[in-house]
Amino acid sequence: MDATAKLFILLGSTNAALAVILGAFGAHALKTKISEQMLGVFQTGIQYHFYHALGLLLLGILALNLPSSNWLKASGLLMLMGILLFSGSLYALALSNIRWLGAITPLGGTAFILAWCSLVVALLTN
Repeated sequence: MDATAKLFILLGSTNAALAVILGAFGAHALKTKISEQMLGVFQTGIQYHFYHALGLLLLGILALNLPSSNWLKASGLLMLMGILLFSGSLYALALSNIRWLGAITPLGGTAFILAWCSLVVALLTN
């Protein structure tokens, strides 16, 4: 298996597992510990985390056919950065209630947008 494909499938499956674990943590351990609003913030982090874990899996599968595509590789790295910045900042905000952490979230959202746009370019140029 191509190294890029293997990396993205590994990252996707690991992040999918983390999203499930964090979702269960939020549903069970946090339900009585944080406000309803912050629980919603945490849940938004889970949703985007899971969507983009699946996106990484998709990129891994596509990399089997496009192993040398730099646009595909950029898409995967941007997706991973998006998970860390978008979901990570929402998790931290919900758990700490430190409001300035919300300022990081749009950077992750931008990384997600650029990741999907990079995938479009990868597919159009190959």
